[in-house]
Formats: sequence, C-alpha cells, structure tokens
Amino acid sequence: MREALHVLAIGAHPDDVEMSCGGTLIRLVREGYRVGVVDCTRGELGSRGNPELRAREAELAAQIMGIHVRENLGLPDGNIPLTAEAVAALVRVLRRWRPQILLLPPPVERHPDHERVHQLVRMAWFHSGLAKLVTTDGDGQPQQPYRPRWLFCYMQAYEFEPSFYVDISDVYEQKVRAVQAHASQVYVPGVSPENEPETVLSRPEFWQLLELRARYFGTRIGVQYAEAFLALGPVGLPSLSVWLKEPDSFPVERG
Repeated sequence: MREALHVLAIGAHPDDVEMSCGGTLIRLVREGYRVGVVDCTRGELGSRGNPELRAREAELAAQIMGIHVRENLGLPDGNIPLTAEAVAALVRVLRRWRPQILLLPPPVERHPDHERVHQLVRMAWFHSGLAKLVTTDGDGQPQQPYRPRWLFCYMQAYEFEPSFYVDISDVYEQKVRAVQAHASQVYVPGVSPENEPETVLSRPEFWQLLELRARYFGTRIGVQYAEAFLALGPVGLPSLSVWLKEPDSFPVERG
C-alpha cells in the first residue's frame, strides 16, 4: 500500500499551485510532512509553451519544492468537465493518497477552469466517502472509501477575506525558484522563450505583483511574507493553549 499524503494541492494548470500556495507546500515538506500536487489539465490552451514543455517544467518545480507526488489528470484545458468520469478520476486519486488536507482554488475566480476545479474537487471530496461508489486502483483492486477532513482554498486572481494566513518568510525564495521553473509562462530573463504572445505572467512586472501580495499578506500577521487561505467550513482549536505553547509561531499584530 502506498504511504498516505498529509496534504494534497489541486490546481487547474501546471503552474497554479506554485504561484498560489507553493510556499505553504515547501514549508510543510521542510516540517517533515508528505505533500502532493494534482494538475487537472496539461495547459494545452495556454498562450505560451506546449504540453510537453509544461510537463517538464512541472516536474522541475516539483523537485524544487521537494514534494513527494505530482500527477496530471489530463482533463481538457479550457473545458474541464464535471462528469461522472472526471469525478471518479479524482476520487481514485483521493482514495489512493488519502490526504488529510485538500488545497483547492476558490469558488469565484477570473479563469473558468479554476472555478470548475473548485466544483470538481468539492464533488470528488464528497463522493470519495461514499461506500457504494466503487473505484479500483491501478491493479484493479477495489479502493476503500475515504474523505479528507479539511478543505482550504488558496488565493488566485480574485481576492477574498482569508480565514487564515501561513507564514512563508523563510521559504519565499524557494517558492520563487519553483515558479521560475515555469519559464514558458513567467518572465525569466535569458530562459523564457521569445517570439511568443505576451501575457500578464510573461511581463517583468509579474514578479513585483507576486512579491507585493506576499508582503501584504505578511503585514496582516506581522511577518515578511505569507499566503492566504479560505476555510470551507468552521475551523476549531482544541484550546487557546496552542498560542501559549509556541507564541512565536503565531505572530499577531500587537496594538
């Protein structure tokens, strides 16, 4: 049996996770947790690059982040289906890796693929716990029902009021390197292909926007850089003592 993952991040395109929650994943890996990523499409409709190149970039980014698993569902870019087949494909992934936490796009987003992935994950999350929904693994063996405990949305183009922030100050530069691995999509001097259509990501200003957002989120919790998340459902604490045991791990603004 495969060793389970603690956290699984799911994105529509091969660079979504790195840009949105890459620092959080890197920090989890450094803390000794098993982390995986699922890309739903190969990004074949992207203005720049091609699926083969983007697959190589995704693998390089995975190595930089140090994650344990990266898979691609191969769903059609620009038209992610919410069919029983697509849901079952993701259910098989959830039952295979049995993560405790799922990270996913928010429900309202600029890119329709991001919204579709949110819906797909929510459907697969629920169906994965149904005993009467039968799926099999790669060897044809029946999989056991399983439903991850937590669902947290990372932030993409549109802002939302975060439920919490994660301090990524000590891993921000590593996150930048993981994003730079997608040189067909983002501006990397001397590496990014020339003579391709210009996009928001391919302009030098993209890096300023990435850093400014991380710095702004950091100011909300008194650190240098942070990433923002939306909890889908209430989040409880066993006791306020979690802040008393390690007060420096939970920086807050002091008036």
